[in-house]
Amino acid sequence: MSERRSSALLLLLILHWVADSQVQSCQSPERKCDFVCDCGDCSDEQNCGYTGKGFECDFEDAAQCGWTDRSINEAYSWGRHQRGDTLPDSGPSSDYTTGTAAGWFMGVSAVKSESLRTAVLMSPEMRQSSPTCRLRLRYFLWYSGHSDLGSTPLWASVLHMDSSEATVWRPEATSVHSWREATIFLGRIPKSFRIRLYSQRSDGQKGDVAIDQLEFLDCALPLPVPGKDCPAEMVKCKNEGCVEQRQVCDGTDDCGDGSDEERCDGYQLCDFEDGLCNWDLRSLSSLKWVRTNQENISISDPLKGPGRDHSNHSTSGYFLYVTVPDGGLSRDWAAFQTRLLDPTNSSHPCKMVMYTHQFGPRSGGLTVLVAERKIYPVWERGGALGDVWVKAEVEIVSSFPFQIVIMAAIRDFAYGGIAVDSIMLSPECRRTSANYTLPKFPESPRDPCAEPDKMCDFKPDCLGSEDEAGCGDFSSPEGSSGWTDSSIGGQGWVLHENSTSKEEYLYVARASGQQLTDAQTRTPLLGPSGPACSLSFDFALTGNPDHIGELSVRVIDSLLGMQPKMWEFAGKTGAGEGAWHHAHVTVGARKHRFQLAFEARAVKLCPCSKIKVTNVSFINCHADYFPSSPTALSCNFEDGLCGWYQDNSDNFDWTVHSGMDHTIGIGKSLVVDMWNPSLRGLFGRLVSFMQMPSQTDYCLSFFYKLYGPNTGALNVKLLDGHGYEVILWTRSGAHGNMWHEGQCPVPHQLTSFQLMFEAVRAGFDGQVAIDDVAFVARPCSVPRMCSFEGQKCGYSSSGKVRWLHHSGRTTIRGPRTDHTLETDLGFYMMVNTRADVLPSGGTAVLTSPVRQGAYRTECVHFWYHMGGANPGSLTVYMKPAKGEKVKIFSDSQNQGDVWRHGNGNISSTLVDWQLEFEVVGAGGKDTHVAVDDIFLSAHPCDNQGSRCSLERGMCSWSNTQNVKVDKLDWELTSHEAEKHYSTPTEDHTLGTERGHFLFFPSSDRTATNQNAQLLSPHLPPTKDTCLKFWVYKPFSSDNQLNVWRLSEGLLNELLVVKEVGGPWKRFDVNITSAEEYQIVFEGIKGTLGVIALDDIEYTIGVNCAKTNSDTSSPNRENAGGVAASVFVLLLLIATLIALLIYYLQTRQKVEAATGRSSSSPGNGGFGNETYEPELTQDRMRVPSTQNHPMAAGFNNVILSPDDREMEVA
Repeated sequence: MSERRSSALLLLLILHWVADSQVQSCQSPERKCDFVCDCGDCSDEQNCGYTGKGFECDFEDAAQCGWTDRSINEAYSWGRHQRGDTLPDSGPSSDYTTGTAAGWFMGVSAVKSESLRTAVLMSPEMRQSSPTCRLRLRYFLWYSGHSDLGSTPLWASVLHMDSSEATVWRPEATSVHSWREATIFLGRIPKSFRIRLYSQRSDGQKGDVAIDQLEFLDCALPLPVPGKDCPAEMVKCKNEGCVEQRQVCDGTDDCGDGSDEERCDGYQLCDFEDGLCNWDLRSLSSLKWVRTNQENISISDPLKGPGRDHSNHSTSGYFLYVTVPDGGLSRDWAAFQTRLLDPTNSSHPCKMVMYTHQFGPRSGGLTVLVAERKIYPVWERGGALGDVWVKAEVEIVSSFPFQIVIMAAIRDFAYGGIAVDSIMLSPECRRTSANYTLPKFPESPRDPCAEPDKMCDFKPDCLGSEDEAGCGDFSSPEGSSGWTDSSIGGQGWVLHENSTSKEEYLYVARASGQQLTDAQTRTPLLGPSGPACSLSFDFALTGNPDHIGELSVRVIDSLLGMQPKMWEFAGKTGAGEGAWHHAHVTVGARKHRFQLAFEARAVKLCPCSKIKVTNVSFINCHADYFPSSPTALSCNFEDGLCGWYQDNSDNFDWTVHSGMDHTIGIGKSLVVDMWNPSLRGLFGRLVSFMQMPSQTDYCLSFFYKLYGPNTGALNVKLLDGHGYEVILWTRSGAHGNMWHEGQCPVPHQLTSFQLMFEAVRAGFDGQVAIDDVAFVARPCSVPRMCSFEGQKCGYSSSGKVRWLHHSGRTTIRGPRTDHTLETDLGFYMMVNTRADVLPSGGTAVLTSPVRQGAYRTECVHFWYHMGGANPGSLTVYMKPAKGEKVKIFSDSQNQGDVWRHGNGNISSTLVDWQLEFEVVGAGGKDTHVAVDDIFLSAHPCDNQGSRCSLERGMCSWSNTQNVKVDKLDWELTSHEAEKHYSTPTEDHTLGTERGHFLFFPSSDRTATNQNAQLLSPHLPPTKDTCLKFWVYKPFSSDNQLNVWRLSEGLLNELLVVKEVGGPWKRFDVNITSAEEYQIVFEGIKGTLGVIALDDIEYTIGVNCAKTNSDTSSPNRENAGGVAASVFVLLLLIATLIALLIYYLQTRQKVEAATGRSSSSPGNGGFGNETYEPELTQDRMRVPSTQNHPMAAGFNNVILSPDDREMEVA
């Protein structure tokens, strides 16, 4: 028995030793950080600048994947950052990976210096990389100040173990408020290396240079396949890896041990390390190619030169280079050539492989020509391809002795150039002893008939539309030739032309590039374009395989860079050659010049499968073309966008959403889902067609939703002809799960203008929607809600002193913050009441526009601020069109530095009326009176102690917008209306799914432990007040509810609700306070579940045992309003009684004359039940919900004129 135990123990020890040995083996230094998972859990690839099997880094872990700050000076450095709880003045609005405020990214610190400072971020050591290795990342470059980014705000280099360094990436230094995608082509690095990311600036804000979401792609060398043969058309390396036959003797170490470049007898490789070989740099052009290296060009300016050679990947390696000389550009082309070579034939062509680096706007393109009896092109590669050495292969068949001529086109721009290195000639490219004869030169191209910016702008400027030919539109002469292959990988685009059948199409074929990227072909620079611009084409993915490949279209913006794909197709269109499909892609309005690109990747390149595109045309693309719309800007979005279009320079689009509209409830509306995890960036803009100047004032009315605990903002802006933006209307924060009516006055304009709906993604958990837009030539009616953000809503001033439209930043004597935003950016109306401005007894009156009378009693809510000793009195009147004005509210005390809620009933009995806010001076010193957030409810005012059932809105409860106090909002909804969040299946008041309640959800879109505070009005001191409310909190919810008493800025705990479970549960709390106070319901966010409130009630002076202890009533003068309401009500009742008596008398006379009885059952009548649409109507049988303005915040997004042109929404 003991022997068996010993054997088992020995076996366990052996297994443990073997496992431990395997772990140690897979984590040996030579296997670590080599882009291969040697350990089963990929632990050998942890914190290598990337982590795990995906070879990615999102910086969500504090270890930062091993990246460290190596900045020389702490004055400017890299750090791991989050956006923060509020929308920052600088840096990205979220990280890229999660798209929320909780996500992490690497960003620079703020810097303010007279000299340039450099921040350095360095990766851990990596072993070596393959020729196809590339690093894809997202980067952010934006200048939030008043200068610019400088010339080198961001670049990357490779640091070798011998301390030499080579630049590998230099993005365009353009300021764009969004994350952009870039690829750093690392290429073959044979020894250990590190990556450095640099930022160099003298002036900048925190986070204005940032990176996120790093992905290392195709960086591993070919893996050994011991004992196995390589697949067909592949060659085995000495290290037993496999490479393609075309990679042999191409001047690149593809195997990783150099064995694919060893047996190259007869090949002529020139890496320019020891001279020019047999290449001749003489040229007829004054612009010359030179043999040089990066050290000779510059090692201090990252924008100069290619950064490194191809052969050695170093700054000391040599190459041929051409750029704009220091003295300026006199000729725009340069050429070099071989010696005279022997004729070749199709079975033994001369093959040339070379590597080109075409970087920056100076790169106009590269052409290979054959010079024999005449000169003709055999290969070309247009424009700039980025910071990458790109492989090119050319086969030449000539019956005569010839020369190979390589010619570059150089443009006169700020930076960039063209380099050539590692030219390999096959054995068939032999020098000849034949005599040289001067070839016939081709005719020089004609000068362009128009300025560069007018070429391909969709508007003919030249005779015969010559400036619009060759732009990529197949319907124009030479249009198909406008597409230029820009592929850098093994697949590329080729133009097929058949002069007999007139057939022409683009198709994907094998290409010489070594990168594993999609085939891409581009147009020349186009545009700008108008909102109706679209791309039409036919395409075919045909063949035998079930999946042929992918085809897509994207825009490359001259300022914003590579844009997301606009259209894509995957699979196959059919088996036969004729299986064409048609596509129509909206390009839309583009402010900057741009290129269109087709991108494709075939699963297998063979005669058995093809990807083709033909009949490409641009439709209605000129920038000044605006199509006519039958309804103009008025639109319910049931059949398109009418006179509106998506702004393509913003970050995301509005989407048409079915099943949630204001019009019919099941129709369409336009929506931005802030909770969408794929959403990135700050702005989504919907822009109107251009509107003509007019002497008429307009009104833009619409219905909108702002729903969710962290939803962002909705702005309406006016854009003039110069691109400047003016905010006309704005709302933000939680407005409830219901539609609200918005009215935005648009003053008459002397120049052409556009309107814009702008969704601002300040939050990440909510929804913004619009519907039923109407644009009419008349002034707006009086809005029910006025926050004074952007405009004064038609309110006018009269009296001895004027009311002023101020914010905390524009005055030193009024409130430091407004009530709406609770910041110094928010606006309000204020009158200065100090004695030397408004003498004692002097008046200042703020008057609303005239409002149409209603049969029902309405309630006007407002917030007011009275500061200083003896600030005077504030009295609010309802002034009917006929008769005496009626006082509905009055106050005359200095209430401290707080905004207070006031209200009063309006009973106009169908008589038009106005509001008057009258201030009477009292000879005070440094005093003022201000009002904000005036809101007219369709229901009578609530009594102070009455219960709030939330069926008519939030009563006098409000969400605070002070970001120093909370970050989220309580939201109003019903289970029937809810489509996104988990909520109670019924409310407490009605016990149905249609009943309303306030709720606070847990969502992965916001961080845990964030809070939302719901505040009562200011309540008077009390010996006993009873607070009663109902709470829903299932066992699954880990949210927490705190109830506080807030007085003199301090929170005093009343109750903590952690566990409820099951259905709605009631809580009673006695409140005692010697000072004025507010009740605060605070929700603390957990990770799961929901918490909800309903039927909130407080009884001032009566405790929960129903004992009355308070003897004094609150000091709030609203008696005039009550008396007026009672008087008018009695008058109305008397009138109705008189009308009823008159009606009965008349009816008796009629019945007597006709012989009919009032009880006769014949000819029964019908009831005419009127439907009164409210400001907030959500199609329920319960009374219409009325949202309180304090449930919402307002946002004023200010753009400086200097940044408007560059900033992307």
